[in-house]
Amino acid sequence: MFDAKTAKKLVEVRDLKMHFPIRSGLLRRVTGAVKAVDGVSFDIFEGETLGLVGESGCGKSTCGRAVLRLYEPTSGSIKLDGEEIATAPFDKLRRLRPKMQMVFQDPQASLNPRMTVAGIIGEPLMEHTKLSEKERLDRIYQLMDAVGLNRDFANRYPHEFSGGQRQRIGIARALALNPKFIVCDEPIAALDVSIQAQVVNLLEELQDEFGLTYLFISHDLSMVRHIADRVAVMYLGKVVELGARDVLYDAPLHPYTEALLSAVPEPDPVSHDEANRIILQGDVPSPANPPQGCNFCTRCPKVMAICRQIDPEFREVKPGRFVACHLYNETRPETAGNAAQPTEA
Repeated sequence: MFDAKTAKKLVEVRDLKMHFPIRSGLLRRVTGAVKAVDGVSFDIFEGETLGLVGESGCGKSTCGRAVLRLYEPTSGSIKLDGEEIATAPFDKLRRLRPKMQMVFQDPQASLNPRMTVAGIIGEPLMEHTKLSEKERLDRIYQLMDAVGLNRDFANRYPHEFSGGQRQRIGIARALALNPKFIVCDEPIAALDVSIQAQVVNLLEELQDEFGLTYLFISHDLSMVRHIADRVAVMYLGKVVELGARDVLYDAPLHPYTEALLSAVPEPDPVSHDEANRIILQGDVPSPANPPQGCNFCTRCPKVMAICRQIDPEFREVKPGRFVACHLYNETRPETAGNAAQPTEA
């Protein structure tokens, strides 16, 4: 079980940027960049589940893939168990691959339709180990047992399975090399509601059994509250708030986090009607042309003059609570004018 006081850092991300070039004209010259991830920093401790939440298009999945270097980061530092990933040469990166794996969002798209279940789960073992055919088959059966798949299905193909079963195959493949760190990129988004809880419970059981560490990416705030130990909130390529799950959900600091949590549906009709919804005005700016200053200044209900001029620093304002907001800066320039006063969390 994760204990923040005794756990050591497994993943350290510092100022990670992932910019995709925009090319235009006859010569396809670079005329700009989509800033999908723009200066993200966080740590993940051994045995922890860090939830990464935010609305569609905020850069969550890109961040997860960049952390595993499935994308080449534009800049920044990514360390896994103290070893640098962001600038590692490919031979070193291949040696590190067994330590870090990914469970993809769409189980149908991430599984090769021409390979059997045994072939899919066994492929990492063929690439990274020297197991004999019998040892490899034994390992495949162990993994199928671990994720709740019948061994008799080993020679079937992905199209013969339901969405939940396909995701179990993807999880078994990710576990094949005994990784320390797994990025779960919206692993339940493509599944029926009745199957989502089964997959999340399976991930929790596997974490306890194998001592796994997760980066759990999702837009389902209720599910993140169930599975995560700490939560990071992203908006337009930046992490705007990070803190322990219960503290962040009960007393959010950043205005965007407040608005995001106010949108979570209440199962009780009375509570739903009485809920204090925060309706944000306008649309999310383009990551190719973010606003000057704070990325959230165009929609923030507590915006101040300084917000439109200076990008707030992402810093620790309370033990374990990180936020990027001028409301919590200790000193604000006089140019802020009639600034809104910070509210007590």
